[in-house]
Amino acid sequence: QVQLVESGGGLVQPGGSLRLSCVASRSIFGFYIMGWYRQAPGKQRELVASVTSNSITNYADSVKGRFTISRDNAKKTVYLQMNSLKPEDTAVYFCNCQDFSLPRATYWGQGTQVTVSS
Repeated sequence: QVQLVESGGGLVQPGGSLRLSCVASRSIFGFYIMGWYRQAPGKQRELVASVTSNSITNYADSVKGRFTISRDNAKKTVYLQMNSLKPEDTAVYFCNCQDFSLPRATYWGQGTQVTVSS
């Protein structure tokens, strides 16, 4: 079992930056995908960015060029660097892990609020 704890959310002005962190309670071995999702009020949860255990990344079109996902395996942490933030980025951001080693498992963090507003 893995616990994920997010931090780094807050209130920022348009054009500002935030870095979200997600710390795992233990290392994950074999193939996995770490991702950041977000959910705004009244909207579906959407994938923002992901990175695989073999370092393949992908981003939603709306954030590509502004957000960067990265890992620090020694710290058991995945980050989401968010630059040039827009009001449309306002949402609760969730860390997610899909562990493809048997038995397969999916883990979610508790979420952290990001608000972009003047």
